[in-house]
Amino acid sequence: MMQDRAELNWIDAPSPNFDERKLPVSMIVLHYTGMKTAEEAIERLRDPEFKVSCHWLVAEDGQVVRLVDESKRAWHAGKSHWRGVTDINSASVGIEIVNPGHEFGYRPFPDEQIDAVIRLTADIKDRHGITRGNVVGHSDIAPARKQDPGELFPWGNLARLRLALPRPTKGLMDPGWTDGGFLLALDRFGYDVTDGLAATVAFQRRFRPELVDGTIDAECRMILLALLLPKPQGDD
Repeated sequence: MMQDRAELNWIDAPSPNFDERKLPVSMIVLHYTGMKTAEEAIERLRDPEFKVSCHWLVAEDGQVVRLVDESKRAWHAGKSHWRGVTDINSASVGIEIVNPGHEFGYRPFPDEQIDAVIRLTADIKDRHGITRGNVVGHSDIAPARKQDPGELFPWGNLARLRLALPRPTKGLMDPGWTDGGFLLALDRFGYDVTDGLAATVAFQRRFRPELVDGTIDAECRMILLALLLPKPQGDD
């Protein structure tokens, strides 16, 4: 069955892997599937034995598939944390983006796919009143476990449409934090900093993807300071 909503067409492929929400929707979490094919990913997300699912999947050609109704709690985030929320499955809509990921040949996301992700994200964000600071990647909410959607995901495309936070590029100043001070600021921004190196890598993957080395340098400090200030100026 095909549906229409705000220029969005999707196919229903229901997954049994869901339960009831305990929190209102306040976040969108973007993932990559990390499997060799879309077919394998959809099969896994619908298999009751694996106990994983998502609300939406976006194929490389831009086709959108709905697996779990947004009123239900899909099982996509796992053990995770963002801005004080730990039951992220209850508080989020999960979008899986078909890509083999770092294990099976990570590659750029096709334009048709990103266009569909943008339309879907905009629709969800508007309907639930989600702030752009709560449109995040799986690596942002689980930095010690995950690296998706990865450094090739074009966050700037979403940021320019105010669908995600921009990478700050204007009025940057180095606050001169120690590494411990940087991690305190990163915690304030929303990351789980229990594993400081993993949190730093996740931050870089999202906001400084051309150099993901885990080293806290002046550029990282400047970007994070700008993100903590009102109305960060950047690629949006």
